[in-house]
Parts: sequence; C-alpha cells; structure tokens
Amino acid sequence: MEISKYPSKILEEAVEEFAGLPGIGRRTALRLVLHLLKKDKEEVASFGNAILQLKEKIKKCKICNTISDEDICAICSNPNRDRSVICIVENVRDVLAIENTSQYNGLYHVLDGLISPMDGIGPKDLEIESLVKKVEQGEIAEVIFALGATMEGDTTNFYIFRKIEPFHIKITMLARGVAIGDDLEYADEITLGRSISQRTIYESTLKP
Repeated sequence: MEISKYPSKILEEAVEEFAGLPGIGRRTALRLVLHLLKKDKEEVASFGNAILQLKEKIKKCKICNTISDEDICAICSNPNRDRSVICIVENVRDVLAIENTSQYNGLYHVLDGLISPMDGIGPKDLEIESLVKKVEQGEIAEVIFALGATMEGDTTNFYIFRKIEPFHIKITMLARGVAIGDDLEYADEITLGRSISQRTIYESTLKP
C-alpha cells in the first residue's frame, strides 16, 4: 500500500483536484488548499458555490457561442455593436483579450477549438457550419480571422475562407503584430489592438 505524503486524506484529495487545473503544480495546489483552510467556513462555502454555479448556470450564447449568464450574451444584445462584422476566435479567452483592447465594436463567433488532424479535431467538431449559415443570411459585410498564428490557426482560417469565399464578403485577418505561434490571450493590449485596427485582406496572404 502506498503511503500518503499528506497527514490528511481529505487534504490530499483537495490538492489533487487543484493540481488538475491548467498551470497549477502540486506545490501551488497545496498552497491554495492551505490558504482555504485558513478562511472562515462561510468564505469557503461562497468559493465552492461560485464554482458550482459555473457548471449549473453559465450558458453558451445562442448567437456567438461565448459564455453567458443569459441565452444571449451582453455583447450580442448590445444595440451599439456593429452587427455587420464578425470576428472569428478560437475560444472565450480570445474574446476577453480583444475586448480589453477597446479597438473592436463588432460581434464574435467562437469556434471552440481549431482544426487539428493530429489531435483528431476536424471541421465538424467546431462551430463552423453555424458561422457559414450566418454569412448565408446576407447580413454580414466582413469576417475577421483572429485565430492564433499557428499551423492549426492557419489551417482553420483557410478552411473557413474556402467555405465563405463564394458569398463575396470582405474577409480580413489580424495584422501579424502577434508573433508566430502566439495565442491572442498572451499578446499585450497595444499590440493586439494595433493588429485589429491594421487588419489586412485575407486573400493577399495566399499569394506567393
């Protein structure tokens, strides 16, 4: 029988749960758990309730697929947003990163991933068809590709481009101020904001 490194099985289980989070090692997990132990029971209960509500009450916006407290998110329901422009992003973190720049006033479309054959992720695993349907309705004037500058991002860009090209709308992409291989969430706000305002026509990137 393996001997536990911890004086309490309950403590060990809590550490294991925290250590399962992205970017959290066992040492950091232990520090977080011990911090919670110092808190009042009411504070810990409030913390736990906030986590439970993430799964029980948060929804996905029926329009853009980002997370929301309501069926339609605050961005999509805002009458001041430009509804003729859609910015395509990989995930919710990218929405937050772009919103922090205050340089974009259109809507979003969250794909929930990128095409990656190596990982078994194909077009049907992403929210691509719903995007194509939006374009088909004829109310979209511009689609902005705001995916990471990676092989998966470029592959996804090109696939979507081929799907929406027949509708003859403006298709642009972020200026390459974001370094190759970088995720949008790690780009500083000034660089990302400049990449949005100086975006280029996507077709030009396909020419030799």
